[in-house]
Amino acid sequence: MLCAANKIEVDVVPDTPKTRSQGSGERPRATTSSPPPAATRTAAQAAELALDEQTARSLRSHLPEVAESVIAAIIEEVPSYSAPFQGRMGRVIEQAVRTSLDSFLDAASGAREGEQTSIGVGVQAAEQLGRAEARAGRPVDALLSAYRVGARVSWREVSRMAVAQGAEAATLGRFAEVVFTYIDELSAASVAGHNAETHTAERARIVNLDRLVRSLLVGAPETRLVEAAQLARWTPARTLTVVLVAGERALNTAAMLDPRTLTLGEDLPPVRGLPAPDRVAALLVPDAGGRARGALLDLLSGRDAVVGPAVPWTEADRSYARAVRAAALPRESGTVLDTDAHLAQIVLAADPETLADLRESALAPFADLTEGSAERLAETLRAWLLLQGRRELVAEALHVHPQTVRYRMGQVRELLGDRLQDPDAVLELVLALSARPS
Repeated sequence: MLCAANKIEVDVVPDTPKTRSQGSGERPRATTSSPPPAATRTAAQAAELALDEQTARSLRSHLPEVAESVIAAIIEEVPSYSAPFQGRMGRVIEQAVRTSLDSFLDAASGAREGEQTSIGVGVQAAEQLGRAEARAGRPVDALLSAYRVGARVSWREVSRMAVAQGAEAATLGRFAEVVFTYIDELSAASVAGHNAETHTAERARIVNLDRLVRSLLVGAPETRLVEAAQLARWTPARTLTVVLVAGERALNTAAMLDPRTLTLGEDLPPVRGLPAPDRVAALLVPDAGGRARGALLDLLSGRDAVVGPAVPWTEADRSYARAVRAAALPRESGTVLDTDAHLAQIVLAADPETLADLRESALAPFADLTEGSAERLAETLRAWLLLQGRRELVAEALHVHPQTVRYRMGQVRELLGDRLQDPDAVLELVLALSARPS
């Protein structure tokens, strides 16, 4: 949680030459008006937590470690701040995090009963930080990412300590609600400050484009997607194809593609059953289906990329999910993985545990053999099934004599019996033999 209850000097964010040339040199002053209603609601919710003084005192004693963890996580996870958060600015922001958490504990424990101005100052500081980011030439999405990281790490550390102090589950739940509500308020304030500083609707468009892309990748309802596209002033394409590339290559890669390509470079959402992609950017390329797919693959040649299927634009989450799942498949560096060409491998990799159980069950008759014998018979059976029992082709594929194939298949038939005549059993064998043992 950044700059929440501290009067941050926004001058610590360095101006770039470009930023200085755009303005008059006079910076807006922070207001000293009363806190906005949102901050009042946050303070009131925090006061309802009623933490006992012993718990609050114990949590407060660990705030320096929590603040250090927050700054370290932001530097690690938000590349835009890896340099700015070093040195003096990092120390200022670290102090702001400590002050923010301290104000929360004050409100939650009633230590400053009746005082709600500290949280209000936090919201005002967030607006000023948004303005400073605009002057530094940085987009607001990096700051919003920092808020999300800060909230996650702060909540993780504080909740762990609270549990150790015996805090009740209901209290922890309310605490979490207040923390993340406050982050939403800080985010809204920073976006407002950023937009006000730039005096242009383009800043708002960047935020709306970010929301549009995130909505597309999580599979939001069509009505919401249409509304988000209108707010972002983005004309929907017929189809979208999700391309995953290394985060540091996102801008260069996007510059090669259709200008309507949407980009999300940080905090990609998770896919069900899989963690969120790390250090990866998602490019949503319009109208790259059919014959255009070949041109897209050619453009990406020589780059590490995973290309999902072309789907109707409102179903971009399907292309994203398939690309994320395919990203786990082995491939050589500097190559493009076309998911359309690896559908079977993606299906087989979708549920590794079930596939392992199927392999163990289907190949159970080989369990008593030595590892080498079992591997040779399994390899021969796989080729025999895929090549429909044509001995000469099997021998050629395995680089052995046809008589060797005949001998091995005789052993296989003794082990499997009439299972080779059962279509369901044959299907299980094909799937099991297509998987590589873990």
